Amino acid sequence: MSSHNSSSSSANDPRQPSAAKPYVQPIVLPQDLPVDYAGFIAVVFGVAGVMFRYKLCSWLAVIFCAQSLANMRNIENDLKQVLMASIFALMGLVANYLGPARPSQQTQQKL
Repeated sequence: MSSHNSSSSSANDPRQPSAAKPYVQPIVLPQDLPVDYAGFIAVVFGVAGVMFRYKLCSWLAVIFCAQSLANMRNIENDLKQVLMASIFALMGLVANYLGPARPSQQTQQKL
């Protein structure tokens, strides 16, 4: 049977306000943070959307940008990556919807 008046359990007893200690968040260095896979995938899809003019890649880049923005941990490092990915995604969407048509699409339209 355990004793209720032991010194180790009374020091960690949350029912005693004088023994409660405030939570201190541990300091994590930026290089020790986990990799932001959504941001990396957004950049890859954004570049593919711009270079190959795939609408699906541009839309997926927008979705992964939003996910990366929602899960941002380090605002200084992650914001640069999210901003770059969103610029590529928007460039791809503008090029796909407002840019000139592809040469293969023009030849099919003439026939």
